[in-house]
Amino acid sequence: MRAFDISPLLRSSIGFENLNRLVEFASRVDGGDSAYPPYNIEKTGEDAYRLQMAVAGFAREELDITVQENTLIVTGQAETNGEERTFLHRGIAKRAFERRFQLADTIKVTGAGYENGLLNIELVREIPEQKKPRKVEIGTREAAFDAEISRIAAE
Repeated sequence: MRAFDISPLLRSSIGFENLNRLVEFASRVDGGDSAYPPYNIEKTGEDAYRLQMAVAGFAREELDITVQENTLIVTGQAETNGEERTFLHRGIAKRAFERRFQLADTIKVTGAGYENGLLNIELVREIPEQKKPRKVEIGTREAAFDAEISRIAAE
């Protein structure tokens, strides 16, 4: 029997418990620059998450965060301002990027901050009332029959 590591499926998905959607999303991911920029996904509370991206060298104005349907898109576009720079060693990669994160239907982006080269995006799980668990009273067969008769009579 072969053991499968599904951790790559969990890296760019937030709030998913449905493995089928994760597998579908993973099949659409290309292997290009999927490691830049590095990021963490942290659970900060029962229904709260933080996506933290290391975007050293980028100014706040060079970053863009967009939520489109169930996809969080983070892009960075370096502005050169016409200046020519010569590097003897370039260890800080400041290249254009676009990262996409598939969000569950119940995950909402609540804010973002940028400090010390880290972009922090706050997320929260908001479950609608109709999807929350609720108690159903167990009645007698006669009570269910009476309720059905009343409903039919009302129509």
